[in-house]
Amino acid sequence: MQHNITKLFNIQYPIVQGGMIWVSGYKLASAVSNAGGLGLIGAGSMYPDILRAHIQKCKKATDKPFGVNVPMLYPDIEKIMDIIVEEEVKIVFTSAGNPKTWTSFLKEKGITVVHVVSSVKFALKAEAAGVDAVVCEGFEAGGHNGREETTTFTLIPMVKEQLKIPVIAAGGIGTGRGMLAAMVLGADGVQIGSRFAATEESSAHQNFKNTIVNVKDGDTQLTLKELAPVRLVKNKFYQDIQALYQRNPSIEEIKELLGRARAKKGMFEGDLDNGELEIGQVAGLIHEIKPAKIVLNDIVEEFNHVKSLVNSL
Repeated sequence: MQHNITKLFNIQYPIVQGGMIWVSGYKLASAVSNAGGLGLIGAGSMYPDILRAHIQKCKKATDKPFGVNVPMLYPDIEKIMDIIVEEEVKIVFTSAGNPKTWTSFLKEKGITVVHVVSSVKFALKAEAAGVDAVVCEGFEAGGHNGREETTTFTLIPMVKEQLKIPVIAAGGIGTGRGMLAAMVLGADGVQIGSRFAATEESSAHQNFKNTIVNVKDGDTQLTLKELAPVRLVKNKFYQDIQALYQRNPSIEEIKELLGRARAKKGMFEGDLDNGELEIGQVAGLIHEIKPAKIVLNDIVEEFNHVKSLVNSL
């Protein structure tokens, strides 16, 4: 399955595992890489020394390419980037910030750089900054998201029309059919988060994994746009947010309700009532917790099967 993305990352399949906070440790990243995709360690929920440990463990768990996802709005960014260079990580995905800030630094070290965007405007800025590819994420995705609420399947062709570098589709993709549809619209590959969150190797709490399996359409919502838009499961914490909105709150009041470590409380510690449960709309298609290798193989098998059916029409 040769594509621009497989050549860029030296992987078998054009499938990237999302570097999700509290979910994407070395066990998940190495499992996806060993299965032929590109595994990503999610640095956003790791202190620098924890990230270093995960990188070192990932090196021992796989001899295949893997990368690190770095949300640039997090603290200790300088230490994180230094560790990435010191540990000789070859692929970095950046998000939640200006790609100009770190792209040159990383590229000078021989690192392949990909930036996550949610609009044509920011995709063009990322290309101008010198990144090797972009991830275009529609608002179906879980976690932090674009304010514009542009869907993946409208975003991809609009970005592809404007950019010369490879485009990776993300948001609402968790099956082989979804992967094929994204690539028909112009994507060179796909990034999949939610489906890999519900795997045996995911570092998410079992309570959260079980919740993912039980999510139906309409059970998630994009909210907290005043701070950083995030798609959440409609649990008690989400309902508390909606009740606060009824009072036309100030930014300070919203921040006070959010508090600290809400995502950790929900996704890592398993507090389903008071925690922040970030997951994409595609969770409605996730019905079972499986090993990451099986998930990836299922996606590839369905992709090839549906592609053959389309070709026979």
